[in-house]
Amino acid sequence: MLKIDLLRHGETTLSHTLRGSTDDDLTQLGWSQMQQTIDQSWHALNPDSTYKPLQWDVIFSSPLKRCRLFAESVADQKQRPLFYDAGLQEMHFGDWEGISTQVIYENEPELLANFWQQPTQFTPPNAEKMQDFNQRIFNSVEKMQRQMLENKWQHALVVTHGGVIKLLKCMASNHSLDDILKMTAELGQLNSFAIHEDSSIHLLKELPQ
Repeated sequence: MLKIDLLRHGETTLSHTLRGSTDDDLTQLGWSQMQQTIDQSWHALNPDSTYKPLQWDVIFSSPLKRCRLFAESVADQKQRPLFYDAGLQEMHFGDWEGISTQVIYENEPELLANFWQQPTQFTPPNAEKMQDFNQRIFNSVEKMQRQMLENKWQHALVVTHGGVIKLLKCMASNHSLDDILKMTAELGQLNSFAIHEDSSIHLLKELPQ
């Protein structure tokens, strides 16, 4: 069994919008949200009150700046190898990229409602289909698994996006993809998953920011 800890990026300059593949920057608060989570996780307490630091063997990251720049900082702090994977990017929202849900609701309320309720049946204009997003993430997890096995890495940190984490939660709990928007993935939060030999995954725990 392999373990992957998925860290969602923190607040960005385009928070409260559908950022998708838009390459926006972290705010100062966003960076501190992520750093606080890493610091708390690295110095997590054992049940007997002794410290058991997390020992990530490797770091994977989305190449978008809100993930990549922080991943580079952690890789430097912890002296760990770092790999970028475009497959770990957020879902592409097409014409809704960089637009707030409030604006979309004001202009296209029925379209937004359809997407929230049945994202597998409705794709925003010129956006990535949910089924394609699902396959992309599954392929990235398999690729990550192969790379970890080849290098005898047991534990990875993955710096990524809310949609990726929510999708993996759907996979882990055998939920329909239409439930993806009901899943949680808070800014700066760490979610731990196990990957089994057959590439199936399950959620181990959520760590607060």
